[in-house]
Amino acid sequence: MTLRIERVSAQGRTVVRLIGRVQSECLPEIEAQLEVAKPRPTLDLEEVTLVDVGAVRFLSACEQNGIELLNCAQYIRHWMASDRPGQGDSGDGGDKAERKG
Repeated sequence: MTLRIERVSAQGRTVVRLIGRVQSECLPEIEAQLEVAKPRPTLDLEEVTLVDVGAVRFLSACEQNGIELLNCAQYIRHWMASDRPGQGDSGDGGDKAERKG
């Protein structure tokens, strides 16, 4: 499975749900969905199974720009934190991470 994007609107906000693999080549479509979801978009990552470094940097930038990340897996949070400037290398030597379990 690659990536499926679903959009749900309720109570004045839009949740953009990402399902499957989030890779760099998918980012323009995610950005377009977030643009339509304004003024209060939220990303739901509960069903994300794989991310690459471009996706992690994108998610980090989204969060820094006020987009809430719901159900963000711990491994993604860890990677986002280790990828921030001044935090050093993540130490895993890879450019993809997959959810375990």
